Amino acid sequence: MKRKYPDAPIVAVGAIVVRQGRVLMAQRGHPPGEGIWAFPGGVVELGETLAEAAEREIWEECGIRVRVVRPFGVVDRILRDAAGRVEYHYVIVDILAEWVEGEPRAASDTSQVGWFSAEELGGLPLSPGVLEMAMRALGEAGASGAGADLTARAADGIM
Repeated sequence: MKRKYPDAPIVAVGAIVVRQGRVLMAQRGHPPGEGIWAFPGGVVELGETLAEAAEREIWEECGIRVRVVRPFGVVDRILRDAAGRVEYHYVIVDILAEWVEGEPRAASDTSQVGWFSAEELGGLPLSPGVLEMAMRALGEAGASGAGADLTARAADGIM
């Protein structure tokens, strides 16, 4: 599947991981979005569920283990070239996930990763819509206490 100038939209996941009042973010190391901060994630592979993709991508990009909680939002990323042709088109399902173990380290497609508070997010160059979704996730985590027990794990078959 070609990512640049695709024949159809590409399905991807982003993982929103909240731990101790901070959200995990990754700085993209490659186009599209090189240098921009976003939720870690990537393309769903053939035969893979959204949950499996999120857990795999977080391990590959950040070196931590997470447990998927539930879908949290869906965003379109459509980037056009100077002639107006679609250069990249992703449909990204953002997944709320709980941290299980490990400390984040940049790997795979990321140049930096780390935990950020709501205040720190405002100073980062972020993908469109990321700040709003991160604030919503941080708000839900704060409302539930420490943020580790946001909701029960999604039922099999949903993701």
